[in-house]
Amino acid sequence: MAKEKSKKKASAALTHIDAKGEARMVDVSAKPDTERVAVAEGRVIMTRKTLDLIVKGNAAKGDVLGTARVAGIMAAKRTSDLIPLCHPLALSKVTLDITPDTKLPGCRVRATVKVKGPTGVEMEALTAVSVACLTIYDMVKAVERGIQIEAIRLVEKKGGKSGHYLADY
Repeated sequence: MAKEKSKKKASAALTHIDAKGEARMVDVSAKPDTERVAVAEGRVIMTRKTLDLIVKGNAAKGDVLGTARVAGIMAAKRTSDLIPLCHPLALSKVTLDITPDTKLPGCRVRATVKVKGPTGVEMEALTAVSVACLTIYDMVKAVERGIQIEAIRLVEKKGGKSGHYLADY
């Protein structure tokens, strides 16, 4: 009996699972609109030679960083089409900062997403980073297939009932 109670408690904490254990979209209609911001980051690790190609703008497919930036922004706007239980949101801001880093070597990708609404934008920020990283890979995979995408995570979240979250570094 004690095990059943702990299972029910765990299920209650998962907002996208109903009492029967089935997936559901959370009803946010009663929640007030508040300003919400999420920041996510990730890294694309490659050889110094490939990074130099990107920085110099000599990739065969064109402007790698510019294309990845636009892809990330587009992905944030389409998150609800990609992640089944995400709400479609009217985003008010999406920025993608992609910084070449010779120490990795590779690129650091950071997305900031903002909305005024009843639900957060963590998934939109994470989707933006993921797709930007994948786009970098796609743009230079002919030169280097061993590129690694890593450390995609939520860095910060502001707004809503759960308040401010800041990741430990």
